[in-house]
Amino acid sequence: MNPFETRPDRDAEVVLVGRSNVGKSTLMRELTGHKFDTGGKPGVTRTPNHYDWTAEDFVITDLPGFGFMSGVEADRQDQIKTDIVRYLEAHADSILVGILVVDGKSVVDIIDRHSGDDEIPYDVEMFHFLRELDVPTVVAVNKMDKVDDQDERLDELCDRLGLLPPWKQWQDTIAPITAKRGQIDALEEAVRTHLHEQKRDDLFRFF
Repeated sequence: MNPFETRPDRDAEVVLVGRSNVGKSTLMRELTGHKFDTGGKPGVTRTPNHYDWTAEDFVITDLPGFGFMSGVEADRQDQIKTDIVRYLEAHADSILVGILVVDGKSVVDIIDRHSGDDEIPYDVEMFHFLRELDVPTVVAVNKMDKVDDQDERLDELCDRLGLLPPWKQWQDTIAPITAKRGQIDALEEAVRTHLHEQKRDDLFRFF
């Protein structure tokens, strides 16, 4: 059975996407209060984690990390990325918000390292892909406790994503967080903005 086809039958969904090891599972735990496997090495989550509430027509999904995964062959990594893209395409109409999780400390360096004539960095590609699908997108910039000049870093990230700095004008799109410490207010606020625009204030209690 394709693990990407285990999605509960729900009409409303919030998805978490991002590279391996950026803290998606930790964030998922903060949002749901439910423990998921979080590992020290990249790529522990290789199948979607769905968390739904029986009474609500709603599911939060933590998709596998894309990019490098330790001990996973390159073609398998590509397959996971393809599966993620197909999943997002298949469920785009149900996805109320896409949360792209990035590591605040390293994301700008990673983007710059992979920016070339024939290469688009995964994070940038995924950001634009979600927006092309008309999925309201929030970039959860995690591990901000490890970043010295936060405004400068967030401005640089906006620049790489094609958003005009300063980042503070994009607070429904850029959300600095430290999931491990439970500091996710900026993200919850951004998600609520998008839920409200889609007349789903009933889901606020999850964020």
